Amino acid sequence: MACSASIRWSSTLAASPRPRGIILDLDGTVYRGAQIIPGARATIERMRKGAHPLVFATNAIESVAEHVEKLAGLGIAVRPGEIINSTFVLIQRLQHEMPRARVFCLSDPPLVEQLAPHFQFSEDPNTIDVVIASTDRTFDFRKLSIGFHALRKGARFWATNAEPTWQQEDDEIPDAGAIIGALEGCSGRKLELVAGKPSPFMAEIALERLGRTARECLVIGDNLTTEIAMGQRAGIPTALVLTGLSKRADLERASLKPDYVLESIAEVQFVIQNS
Repeated sequence: MACSASIRWSSTLAASPRPRGIILDLDGTVYRGAQIIPGARATIERMRKGAHPLVFATNAIESVAEHVEKLAGLGIAVRPGEIINSTFVLIQRLQHEMPRARVFCLSDPPLVEQLAPHFQFSEDPNTIDVVIASTDRTFDFRKLSIGFHALRKGARFWATNAEPTWQQEDDEIPDAGAIIGALEGCSGRKLELVAGKPSPFMAEIALERLGRTARECLVIGDNLTTEIAMGQRAGIPTALVLTGLSKRADLERASLKPDYVLESIAEVQFVIQNS
């Protein structure tokens, strides 16, 4: 079976070893909303049988247990240690830089629930140490006002991710980037730290769990500004799948070029076999 859809953008991969570790995005790559992408299950099984260790790296804030359960429902068995979500990375960074921080979250409940065992929460702008922006489907003026005043008083400004939209099965909805934009617009402050992709923090954790160097791995995802940007910044070869946010037309005006462009995850086998 020939691979006609794959496009190799970089000639620098010729001397690179065959991928020995896979960093795999979830939403838009393995599934869209509640629907698995055709070929995803078989591809992941093939990776495991081919001794390609993998981790799933997602900017979604749902807990690791929730991701494991969702994948199991799609017929994909995953161990908790194979999931890295942006919340885990955020908690690590907070524990490293501000272990006693009082936080204010503009987010859906899963982020708050995972932060609760580790940090205190505050809605008093005078005591907030860090304002955290994330996916927030109950965002309102009250939350914006608290975040605004806290940032004006010097609180740090972090986010789980900075994606403007979140891919659904048939559409997109506003994501953390919209919350960040609102806070930046009124406070005059700029976002200081993104925990999830494309940050180097998530790449470092992924490589550590895989026990591989950057050039021994492959990042696979659907978004030029998250997975592909993270891979390139970390020196990890990248493959863009066209089943999510970034489309082939986006490549023409993009400054970031993936090493491979694939119609879907089902074509990853050609990258692994032919590297």
